[in-house]
Amino acid sequence: MSEVASDPLTAPAHDRQTLRAIAADIATNLSHVILGKEDVIELLLVGLLCGGNILLEDVPGIGKTTLAKALAMSLNASFKRIQFTPDMLPTDILGGSIYNPTTGDFIFREGPIFANLLLADEINRASPRTQSALLESMTEGQATVEGFRHKLPQPFLVIATQNPIEFHGTYPLPEAQLDRFMMRLEIGYPSEAQELNMLFAQKQKHPLEAVKAVADCHAWMQIQHSIRHITVEKSVGKYVIAIVHATRMDSRLQLGASPRAANMLFLAAQGLAFLRHRDFVLPDDVRDMAPVVLGHRIVIDIKAHYSGLEKAQVIKEILDNVPVPV
Repeated sequence: MSEVASDPLTAPAHDRQTLRAIAADIATNLSHVILGKEDVIELLLVGLLCGGNILLEDVPGIGKTTLAKALAMSLNASFKRIQFTPDMLPTDILGGSIYNPTTGDFIFREGPIFANLLLADEINRASPRTQSALLESMTEGQATVEGFRHKLPQPFLVIATQNPIEFHGTYPLPEAQLDRFMMRLEIGYPSEAQELNMLFAQKQKHPLEAVKAVADCHAWMQIQHSIRHITVEKSVGKYVIAIVHATRMDSRLQLGASPRAANMLFLAAQGLAFLRHRDFVLPDDVRDMAPVVLGHRIVIDIKAHYSGLEKAQVIKEILDNVPVPV
């Protein structure tokens, strides 16, 4: 495991090469678990290293849970998984006080949310009340239980999954909660050759058994700090704002991207530049991150929706029409 500076808030710029090497080691681990999905792994790493919550939306059996486990194992981070069900209560996530008959006191018992990496499996199966229990934690890194605030372990990240083709017994995530996710990703089916390799790779043992920790939470925090020091020219910042404002002005959209979306797109572009071994952001970084950062934040107008208009098409047209800074 590579060594980095002792204080995550004082890592000098010349340590970025060391931190990038750690990020590359994490990507290598993930590529051994999920074959042939280097583009998805790159985007997932952007979210992880920027500290942004991630929504994985894809059909069952693609590898969403395996990917989250591999991330936690690569970072030697505490990992908890919650399998959401319609009868789940907020206390099942946050925890609560239990009575200790020996002392006569109530003791707070932490729920599964107290982890560095939380996998919220099939989050849309829980009721809106239970879903909302995650909002404060995803934004502020704390949980309020019975009137008391409890700090969550740092760093803290939520990876949520949902099945896009099942609607029976599900509760669609409201816009307020979708906006808490930095990005929404789809893994997609592997090619025939990749799936064949996967069969033989798992013949003797599961790939997760070979995953070794290549970093720790300390290095994870250092990378987050380093990414925020990636240079962004004023013109690129204006480009981010122009794209976000274009979503608000588009007559086909009922709801455009929020100011939080602009912040997330700005940070995601910094993260992508970091992974691509640059100390500055290019407009291409913004363009590459815009579909996964903005797509789940916009709402298509009903008429446009029934005419077959897709969110990806709207984002593409906006990117094509907004002038790129030279």
